[in-house]
Amino acid sequence: MPYSPEEIRARVLHRDAEVLVFDKPPGLPVHFGTRTPEHLDQYLPLLADGPDQIPRLAHRLDKDTAGCLVLALTAEAAARLGRLFVSGRVDKTYWAVVKGRPVGAEGRIDLPLCKVHIPGCSKVVVDPAGKPALTDWRLLGSDGGLSWLELKPRTGRMHQLRAHLAYTGLPMLGDPIYGDILPPDQPLHLLARGVSFPWDTGPVTAQAEPPPAMAATLARLGARLGAQLGERLAPMG
Repeated sequence: MPYSPEEIRARVLHRDAEVLVFDKPPGLPVHFGTRTPEHLDQYLPLLADGPDQIPRLAHRLDKDTAGCLVLALTAEAAARLGRLFVSGRVDKTYWAVVKGRPVGAEGRIDLPLCKVHIPGCSKVVVDPAGKPALTDWRLLGSDGGLSWLELKPRTGRMHQLRAHLAYTGLPMLGDPIYGDILPPDQPLHLLARGVSFPWDTGPVTAQAEPPPAMAATLARLGARLGAQLGERLAPMG
């Protein structure tokens, strides 16, 4: 369903003279494609202060991933953000709901990933000849059947979080490529929860709330976890 200008503008989490952080809704691709008639590019002019100030993507999120997406408002800011992302100085925090429970309270997944093509899409597989990929994780809550994880990717490979968790036996809810979808229309439960990075005018920090389907799952999980959910959902300090 198309978004109104008011809905798009209401999704701005942070804005200054050079940087914008947008709360991307799930299911919205960032770029045009043959099977994506609706995409973020077509909405970016709504966030511009003028025809020559259309925001530019500093990185990407998968179509089905919701949450914090960083954009530049000037060419200079785009170049600086690019350097920050490449150098690993952008701190990204994700939330995911997965099937099963990890062993332990936190850990690191260190598995190289290689991109492959399958009919209808591309995906990544664990391959010793692939590119290094590191994901740190922390358990926020679990009822044994479902677990709520905080994830911090230390590298930026395609589908890294989804592939890493699926390979370790913890597929994300609603993942059509790396996990099972039950029920069939369940969306991917992956949120780019927070982003922060240094900037000349002071640190930029933004936080996105879970989209409706994920929020409902967390609420159901939280009902079984008691007060733990309210503590975890508190805003980042």
